[in-house]
Parts: sequence; C-alpha cells; structure tokens
Amino acid sequence: MSKEQFKEFVRTKPELADYVESGEMTWQKFYELYDLYGDDKNIWSKYNTSKTPKRKVSDIVERIDPDSIQKHIETAQKALDIFSEFATKTTENITNNIKPSIERPLSKFFGD
Repeated sequence: MSKEQFKEFVRTKPELADYVESGEMTWQKFYELYDLYGDDKNIWSKYNTSKTPKRKVSDIVERIDPDSIQKHIETAQKALDIFSEFATKTTENITNNIKPSIERPLSKFFGD
C-alpha cells in the first residue's frame, strides 16, 4: 500500500485524528494497520466512532465571552483610528510640501 492510498483512506475517516490527538494511536501505527489489513472493515470498526462528541452550535455560542469580543473590537478600532490619523497627517504633509513657499526663478539653482 502506498502513502497516497493511506492519505486518501484517512480523508474518508477523519475520526482517526481524534485517536492521534488523544495519544492513544500514532499515524505510524495507523499506517502499519492499513499496510497489513488495508481497508478491512473488521479492523477499522473500533475506530469508526469519533471519541470526541460532535459540538452543537449552541455549545459553541455558550462559550463565547462577549466582554472579550468587545475588548478585541475596541483594540481594533483604536488601531484603525491611529492608522487613519497617521494617514491623514501624512497626506496633509505631502500636499503642503509640494508647493514651494517662495517662488524661485527656474534659472536659479541651490544658493545662486
């Protein structure tokens, strides 16, 4: 069995990643099983169910901290304000520096 075939097999069984993340198995051990038995259902049946329960959207929403989100929004707003102020000052300086304050004849150079 090739590594590419194993990668394709793993893509069809994302629950194997849970066993690797928990430390119960390694990708090497899974590869060795695949190399020996292929995609035999008897071997892989005990790994078919995910060890971590599927999270519901409501569970995820419950763990969101509104105060933390508000702090991040305020920080981003401050950064945008600073950038906007810097951009405005830079634009003003550029437009002010384009026009010379004293008209000089074109024939005069430097300190002539």
